[in-house]
Amino acid sequence: MSDVITHSGLSIAKVLYDLVNDEILAGTNITPDVFWNGFDKAAHQLAPKNQALLATRTKLQRQIDDWLKANSDGGIDAATYEKFLAKIGYLHDDGGDFEIETSNVDLEIAIIAGPQLVVPITNARYALNAANARWGSLYDALYGTDAIEDADGAGRTADYNPVRGKKVISFARNLLDQSAPLANGSWHDVNGLKISGRSLKISNAAGSTSLLNEDQFVGYTGNPETPTSVIVVKNGLHLEIIIDANGRIGADDAAHINDVIVESALTSIIDLEDSIATVDAEDKVLAYRNWNQIMRGTLTADFAKNGKSMTRSLNPDKNYTAPDGSTKTLRARALMLVRNVGHLMTNPAVHLSDGQEIPEGILDAFISVAAALPDFASRQNSPAGSIYVVKPKMHGPDEVAFAVETFDMVEQLLQLPPNTIKIGIMDEERRTTVNLKECIRAAKSRVAFINTGFLDRTGDEIHTSMYAGAMIRKGDMKAATWISAYEDWNVDIGLACGFSGKAQIGKGMWAMPDMMADMIAQKIAHPNAGANCAWVPSPTAATLHALHYHAVNVAKRQAELAGTSRASRSDILSIPVASRPNWSAEDIRAELRNNAQGILGYVVRWIDQGVGCSKVPDIHNVGLMEDRATLRISSQHIANWLHHGICDSDLVMDVMQEMAAVVDAQNAGDPLYEPMGGRFDKSIAFQAALDLVFTGIEQPSGYTEPVLHARRLEKKAEARAA
Repeated sequence: MSDVITHSGLSIAKVLYDLVNDEILAGTNITPDVFWNGFDKAAHQLAPKNQALLATRTKLQRQIDDWLKANSDGGIDAATYEKFLAKIGYLHDDGGDFEIETSNVDLEIAIIAGPQLVVPITNARYALNAANARWGSLYDALYGTDAIEDADGAGRTADYNPVRGKKVISFARNLLDQSAPLANGSWHDVNGLKISGRSLKISNAAGSTSLLNEDQFVGYTGNPETPTSVIVVKNGLHLEIIIDANGRIGADDAAHINDVIVESALTSIIDLEDSIATVDAEDKVLAYRNWNQIMRGTLTADFAKNGKSMTRSLNPDKNYTAPDGSTKTLRARALMLVRNVGHLMTNPAVHLSDGQEIPEGILDAFISVAAALPDFASRQNSPAGSIYVVKPKMHGPDEVAFAVETFDMVEQLLQLPPNTIKIGIMDEERRTTVNLKECIRAAKSRVAFINTGFLDRTGDEIHTSMYAGAMIRKGDMKAATWISAYEDWNVDIGLACGFSGKAQIGKGMWAMPDMMADMIAQKIAHPNAGANCAWVPSPTAATLHALHYHAVNVAKRQAELAGTSRASRSDILSIPVASRPNWSAEDIRAELRNNAQGILGYVVRWIDQGVGCSKVPDIHNVGLMEDRATLRISSQHIANWLHHGICDSDLVMDVMQEMAAVVDAQNAGDPLYEPMGGRFDKSIAFQAALDLVFTGIEQPSGYTEPVLHARRLEKKAEARAA
C-alpha cells in the first residue's frame, strides 16, 4: 500500500487519512488524534472477535456439510435434522417474549408506511436522485412507463401524445377518487378548486362539493382563491395537486390540474455494500466522501442531459399554508439510512499492527457514522437525532451482538448518546432467519428495521444445503415451501417483538425496473403482508409503489396479523431439492444459459468498470437489476448442479463462452466495454465468472465478494501497468 500514514498501531492509506482529518471531522468536536487513537484501540479489540465469528460460520457449515453427506440419501428426516442443528448450536433456544425498546425513531421509520429506495453511494447523481425521490410526478411516472398501455393509439412517442395523456389523467383522477373521495361526485368532473375559510371547496357541473373526509385537506400554496397547489393526505402519505392554467396539461384541463405529485420514497438506503464496487482506499474514499457530503447537504452532481449541462443538488423542503393560515413544512427528501458491509471482507485501506487488513465492516462502522455527524447536529436528515445503519449478511444472534458492541464503541469514540445509532437487520441468511427473535433481542435497544432479502437468502439456502441434493430450478424457488414460510415468519416475529409503530418491517426488491405494470399488479402483496416498507429500483418505481400504501393501511393490517402464527421453523428448514430430477438436456442448458448470462453481464461491468449494480438483460431480453445477491444465487446454483452431476464442467464452459458472446453483443454500444469473446484466457472478468462457478462450493457462505474483490484489484493493477 503506497502513500501510507502510520498512526499508533494502524497503517492507513493517506487518501483515507486525509479525508477523515480534513473533511469528515471538519466542524465536529472530534480531533483527528482522538479519532485515530480511539479507532486504533477499538479495531484491535474488535478484529479478533470478528475473526472468531467467521471461524464459527466455517465450523457450523462443515458440520452441516458432513451431516447432509451422511443423511440425505432417500430424503431428510426433518425432526432429526432440527435436533442436529440445535445440538451443534446452529439453532438457539427461545429466550422468551419481549418487545423492542428502540427510542428516538423518525416517523418515516416508525409510523408512516411507504417505499424504500436502495442506491449506490459511489454515484453522486443516483444518490441525489434517491434523496430527492421523496416526491415524484405521477403524470411522468405513468406516461413514461408501461403502467399505461400503448393500445388504441396511446403509444409513447417522441412528442406529447394526447391520447396517452388522456389515459394518464384518467388514472390520476381514479387515484384521487380512491384516496381523497369527494362528498358528492367524482374527481373526473371537477372544474375548480379554491380555499374558503378553512375548507377546500371543489366545484363541478352540479355545483360545489368538498372532500368526503375534510380532515384529508392539509394545506395549499398560492392564493386561496386561485391556489397553485392543494395538498391532501391518505395513510400519512401526501398528494400535491398542481394547478397551472398555463401548463401543458393544465391549460386544457377543466380544473387546470397540471399534475399530481406523490409522496414517494419515504426512506432511501445509501449503499456501501451490494450495489457498489469498493475494493481499496481509493474506492472507499469516494463512497465516504459522497455520504459525508449528503449528510452535510452539500453534495452536487454535474451531468449532461439532452445536450445541456445540469447540476443536481438536494431539494429544499416544501412550504405551504395550512387550513388555519399558518405556515407549515413538508420534508422534501427521503430519510436516509446507510448500509455498511457485513463481517466477512477485509479492505487494504487500513492495516492492523500484525499487518492484516482491517475487517471492512469495522472500518465502515466508524467512518460512516463519523461522516453522519454533521446531520446529528443539524437534524436535517433525522429530526429525531438518530443515525441509521443497515447491517447485512449477519449470521445469527452472536453476530448481531457483535455489531451492537461495535456501535457501542463508535458512540463512545464520537461522543454520541447511547443508542444514537440504530441498526437495520437484514434477514438474508438462514441462521438469522431461524433465530430471528434472538437476533432482534440482541439489538433490542437499537433495532429499527428488519427486512427479508429473498435473493441473498436463496443464495445462502443453496450453499448451506449444498450436499442435500440437486436444487430445484431457480425460477421455481419462489414457489418453494421455505420461501413463503420465511416471508411470513419475518413479519410474524417482527410484530411479536413490538415493531408496529416503532420500527420498519421491510420486503425485498422489485428487480424489473422496466415492468411497472407488473409491479403495480403484484407489489401490493408487500403492504398486504404487513410490511411497512418495500424496496424499489428507481424513483419512478417509488412513485408508483407509493400508491399501494394509499390502498392498504399497513398499521391496520399489522393489527389484524398481530398474534397470528403463519409460519413454522420446520417449513423454513425444508430444503428445496429436486426429489427426482428428470430435466431434459434442453431444460438443463436453458437453465445454465439463464444463469450464465446474468453472471457474465454483471461480472464484466463489476470487474472492468467498477460498476456494482447493473440492469442486465436476461435470456428473454428483459432488463433485470443485478447485484451481488443475484450473482450469488446464479453462481451457487450452477455449482450445485455441477456437484450433483446435473451438468458437467465441459457443458458449463461451453455455455459460459456462448453467453459471453451474447453479453458482448448486448454491450456493443458501450465505448468502455471490453469484449470477452476471443480472449477468454485474458479477460479477467471472464475468469472471475469461472471462479464464481467452479469454486462456488469453496466460497464462504457462497459469497461472491472474495472472488470479485481479488479480480477487481487484479484489473486495476493491469490498468495501472498499461
